[in-house]
Amino acid sequence: MTEAILTISSKNYSSWSLRGWLLCRMAGLEFVEEVVPVDDPANRAELLLLSPSILVPCLTHEGTRIWDTLAIAEYLNEIKPTAGLLPKNRATRARCRSICGEMHSGFSNLRSALPMNLKARRRGFKVWSGAQADIDRITRIWRECFAAHQGPYLFGTLTMADAMYAPVVTRFLTYDVQLDGDCAAYCKRIMALPEMIEWCKAAMVEPDELEELEMEF
Repeated sequence: MTEAILTISSKNYSSWSLRGWLLCRMAGLEFVEEVVPVDDPANRAELLLLSPSILVPCLTHEGTRIWDTLAIAEYLNEIKPTAGLLPKNRATRARCRSICGEMHSGFSNLRSALPMNLKARRRGFKVWSGAQADIDRITRIWRECFAAHQGPYLFGTLTMADAMYAPVVTRFLTYDVQLDGDCAAYCKRIMALPEMIEWCKAAMVEPDELEELEMEF
C-alpha cells in the first residue's frame, strides 16, 4: 500500500511541482499523485506568480505534511539517507544546500520573464538584461560545479541540486537560451533522465488552461 501522497499542480507550467516530484522519484519514495486543477484560484495565483506563498507541491507521508520544496528535499534526505540527495562530504553538502537555497529564493527576473511552459518553443526569444543577469549567474554556478566535481551532474551524481535546477533547464530550452558547450551538454543530460521524459510526456497531453502563459512574447 502506498504510504505517501504528493500534491502537485500542472506538469506543463509548475516548476515547483516538477522539483518536488523529481525529488521524490530520486529518493525512491513510492507515492501517488494528487493534482490540484489549474482553475483552483490559489493554484492559479501561484502559477502566475501572483501569490506570495507556494503551497504546492505538498508531500503527505506518515501523517506529516511538508509543503516547501526545500523542506521536502531535507525530509526525503532524512527518511532516504542512502538515496544521495545530499553529498557525503560536509563542505560539499553545504555548497549543495547553498546553491539550492539560491534557486529557491532568487532569480525572480528569470521566473517572471521566462515562465515555465514545456509545450512552448520561442525561437529567437529576446532575453532582456534582468533575466540575462540571472542566466549568467546560474550558468556560472553550473560551471563552478562542473569544475569542482567533474560532472556529469552538478555534484557528480544526481543530488537535490539537479532537481532544483531542472525547471531552469526546461526554460532554457523553451526560450532558446544560448549556452556554452558544458552547460548545453548538462541540459541534454537532464532532459534525457527517464523521470524528465516521463514528466514531459504527461505535460504534453495537458489542456492549455493558462492563456496568460500561452501568449506570444
